[in-house]
Amino acid sequence: MTPAAPRPGLLIVWCSHTGGSQALARAAAQGARREVPGGVRLLGARRATPADLLAAGGYLFVTPETLGSMAGQMKDLIDRSYYPLLGRLAGRPAALIVCAGSDGAGTVRQMGRVFAGWGLREAAPPQVVITGAQTTQAIMARKRIADDRLRAAADLGRALALGLSMGVW
Repeated sequence: MTPAAPRPGLLIVWCSHTGGSQALARAAAQGARREVPGGVRLLGARRATPADLLAAGGYLFVTPETLGSMAGQMKDLIDRSYYPLLGRLAGRPAALIVCAGSDGAGTVRQMGRVFAGWGLREAAPPQVVITGAQTTQAIMARKRIADDRLRAAADLGRALALGLSMGVW
């Protein structure tokens, strides 16, 4: 009996303006790498391509919410990738972390439509991290994410990576 080919790993795609989403993405990657060394790739949305998405076995998208919507860099990635990947990612697991000032609902809704269009399987409910930033100064300030939220991101990364490595997805 020949061994099964290794499954492609987890791709964590992120964008960040003030460091919050970046910290969450890094925490998720650290959690995933503890369990599946080498099976995790952390990539900025600006650099990500349809080929990067196609090569992965599962996804974690981490984005700030800007004006009630996903950040422009994440939207740009979706715009560049949506139609080239239509029908090619069905069944793969995906999850979402949103770093928002007040609610994150717009981004969760938008990414839910992307997941549905690509046929991705929602591997976990979206994590929404509320920073409470409501003034121009607070919105533009460097974000510090609470330790419990970083641990939750690490746990999500670990769960996604383990599920991929064990063939659960």
